[in-house]
Amino acid sequence: MYSKVNNETILVTGAAGFIGAALVKSLLKLDFKVIGIDNLNDYYSTSLKRSRLIEIDKASSENGEWFFHEVSIEDNKVLLDIINRYNPRILVHLAAQAGVRYSIRNPSAYIQSNLVGFANVLEGCRQNKIQHLIYASSSSVYGGNKNLPFHEEQAVNHPVSLYAATKKSNELMAHTYSHLYDLPTTGLRFFTVYGPWGRPDMAPMIFARSILKNEPIKVFNHGEMQRDFTYIDDVVEGIIRCCFKSASSDDDFNPLLPNPSTSSAPFRIFNLGNSHPIHLIYFIELLENNLGKKAIKNFQPIQPGDVVSTAARMDLLNSWVEYKPTTSIEKGIKLFSEWYLDYFKNTY
Repeated sequence: MYSKVNNETILVTGAAGFIGAALVKSLLKLDFKVIGIDNLNDYYSTSLKRSRLIEIDKASSENGEWFFHEVSIEDNKVLLDIINRYNPRILVHLAAQAGVRYSIRNPSAYIQSNLVGFANVLEGCRQNKIQHLIYASSSSVYGGNKNLPFHEEQAVNHPVSLYAATKKSNELMAHTYSHLYDLPTTGLRFFTVYGPWGRPDMAPMIFARSILKNEPIKVFNHGEMQRDFTYIDDVVEGIIRCCFKSASSDDDFNPLLPNPSTSSAPFRIFNLGNSHPIHLIYFIELLENNLGKKAIKNFQPIQPGDVVSTAARMDLLNSWVEYKPTTSIEKGIKLFSEWYLDYFKNTY
């Protein structure tokens, strides 16, 4: 669908994160000039984040240009200075305080990063006339909605975690800037991203570590959970395709029957998932098979803020940028397990 570009500048926040680092490496292969921002906070291991940056440095030695700044998006002045200095055409905003359960214990971190920080990013886009803002939303915005598969025209007014509430707030804030300042914004609702270099606070990494160390894994809702696991390469492919097609106004938008995913402003919302929800027990079985060990399962009730099932309807993004995920859960878990066994080989 797309070909290499001629050193066009794109800025990525959260560049040392799981999705951010994978995206940066792919953008460099396309010869983008990439500006990365990340504050390298200690929500999880900074050594993993620095290892991702080393991988990016290796990729930049072959293609593209790479510039990194250790900056917090809450620092408005420094953030604006960087955006103004490089004047990127596209900004992909992935920096955020992640984690549903952590938002219950430490809500203030989410207010600062996901609301104050996002407002700073929007202002940077407005003041520097960024031509397209792509930002990370989340499947968690669907909250208490039980009408599966989730689709973008559904109302998302009942979040069950503060994390979800901040992501829904980001969508509302983005629409306001699209409407007032004609800023094209595309929000992508990610569905349970997994793969090599993943976040240690997510199930694949937690389960893999515990299985290899013969420690019990907590299986919430007694295993009666389903997730629309989406492999990292498929997520990156979806983001890049959106980089090549800016958000635009919907000529068919009807203010009497408003579609939440579009607008008369240049604003779009898309699911970015796999559309094949996987039962949690099968997911654990795949890990067991690929790691060569059985899990010790500790069945627990569902946790506050969790939802039982997620599933993405993907026809909107497919029609917009011809996007379809291609990685099966079997292949994805195999690739993740191979990476995990290699990267952590001296820890178990």
